[in-house]
This record gives sequence, C-alpha cells and structure tokens, in this order.
Amino acid sequence: MLLAGDIGGTKSRLAIFAEGGDPRAPLHESTLPSARFNGIEALIRQFLKSSGFSADRVSLAVAGPVIADRAAVTNLPWIVDVEKIRREFGLTSVRLMNDLAATARAIPLLAPADLHVLNSGEPVHGGVIAVLAPGTGLGEAFLTWDGRHFREHASEGGHADFAPADDLEIELLRAARQETGHASYETLCSGPGIGRIYRFLRDRMGRREPPGLAVRLAGATDATPIIVEEALADREGLCGEALTRFVSILGAEAGNLVLKTLATGGLYLGGGIVPRIIPFLDQKGFLQSFGRKGPMADLLCRVPVQVILDPRAALIGAADCGPASR
Repeated sequence: MLLAGDIGGTKSRLAIFAEGGDPRAPLHESTLPSARFNGIEALIRQFLKSSGFSADRVSLAVAGPVIADRAAVTNLPWIVDVEKIRREFGLTSVRLMNDLAATARAIPLLAPADLHVLNSGEPVHGGVIAVLAPGTGLGEAFLTWDGRHFREHASEGGHADFAPADDLEIELLRAARQETGHASYETLCSGPGIGRIYRFLRDRMGRREPPGLAVRLAGATDATPIIVEEALADREGLCGEALTRFVSILGAEAGNLVLKTLATGGLYLGGGIVPRIIPFLDQKGFLQSFGRKGPMADLLCRVPVQVILDPRAALIGAADCGPASR
C-alpha cells in the first residue's frame, strides 16, 4: 500500500493507494489542518489511525524546497526528513518532492474536464510546460520532455523580486517592503498577498471601505476568502479593485515564468485561489498582463493557458511518483 500526501502550509491532503492502482482513485482520502500537528510524523500517524489502513511506502509532496531528502516546509515550523519517516513507520521506501513539481507531474494525467481554458494558443509538441500556483505561498515548477516522458522540475521562483508594472505598483512595492523587508512575487501573489493589496488600496490610496465589510474583516483570522467573496459580488468596489490588481500581477509573473522556461507547451495555473476567481481571470486583464513582454508578445500570445480545476493535482502527482522512478 502507498500513502501519498500533499503537505501544505494551511492543510494537508493524504490518501491510500493500492499497489499499481490509479493515482486518481485512492482507497481512502482525508484533508487535515496542518497547523494542528507538531510535525509530519504526527500527521501521518493520525491519518493512518483514522483511516484504518497501513502503508509500506510513502510519497509526499511538500510546500518548500527539497534538498538531500529533507525539506523545511514553507509557512510551517516543520522539517520533513525521509530517513526519519522511514524509521518511524518501518517503511520500505519514502519519496519526497516539491508540491509544485508534483502538480506538474499530474498535468499529463488530467482530463479536459479538470481544466478551464483561458487561452487555447498553439501548443508545441514536446515543449516545456510551466505551472504557477498561488495559495498560502506562490509555487512554480515546469516539465521537460525527454523523448519518452515529461520530467518535473521544482523551482522557488515565486520568491524572486517583485517588479512593478506601473506607478501604482511602485507605491505598492514600497509599502510591501516596509511591511515585510523583501517584496517578492509571493509577497503579493498569494492568499496573504490579496490582503496586502487590499490594505494598500485602503490605507495608502484612500479607497473607501464599506462599514459592513470593515466589521467582517475585523473579526476574521483570514481576510482572503472575504475579499474574494466581496469581489465576486461587486467587481467595481474596493475588493474588486484589489482582486483585479492581484490578477494583473499574477499575469505578469506567469509571463515571466513562461519566458524563463520557454514554456511553448503551455502554462497551467493551480493552487487553491485560482479556481475561485475564474470570472476575474476570464477578463482581459490577466492575458494582457501575461502578454505585455515587448518583443516577446507574439510568442506569449501563442502559449496555451489553462486553470487546473482538480484540487488534488499535487496528490495525484505524488501518488504517480510513488511506485517507481522513471
């Protein structure tokens, strides 16, 4: 039996798969709040206890860089260590991979119904495929074709310096640097980033905040779902403006990623936020920002862009990676 997991800063999705089973069809699956556990071992132990299954192999996708079979999980005080997990549970094998690399690995396994097309484009057969996913952080990865299979590659490009596209974003950069010290694309292209953009527009740019919304936000531990909900209800209001700016910045970084990897095979947008804001992505602002790359604009216009609708993509990739390395 294989235990596969998608370990995130907010929540972790774990599932049990039979030997040689379909990575899209687990025998049992659960989603657990990551912060309630003091480490990956406690999380796995609770999952196995509640599921009633046992496992002899584990394959985990984690939010953070994987170096020498160890990973410090971004946005969690956890160290995930392959050898420690193997000893703790008496496993025959443990595999560890970056969560966006796992998402990338799942792309060839997704069905058309799992995707929403933003730009049909003209995909190049065997071309690089790029993946960008805003969630608790901003994940990036890509796939290359070796003549037989696509191979996934992790990246921490979401932590690269944010580059403003206009005068308002220059002021946004200054505000973000004052708040965090380093303004990366993740600083603004993530769940917390939506809140930062909202507060910037309200506090620095003098945009009006409706009194009822102020009350809701004051009592919230996470402002992002409220801002997204309000934006979808009123695109012209403050929340709508914040989400429109978020989408524009996301489009700019998506174009950057495509150029740096020469992703002529397509760009896929994943993560927990993107499927909820498709009405904003369907507007022209995202693709305009995506393609605004000077002499490379024509190349960007030919790149297919799709949204991953299946929230289990990283889990599917981890499960597919579990049986054996190709």
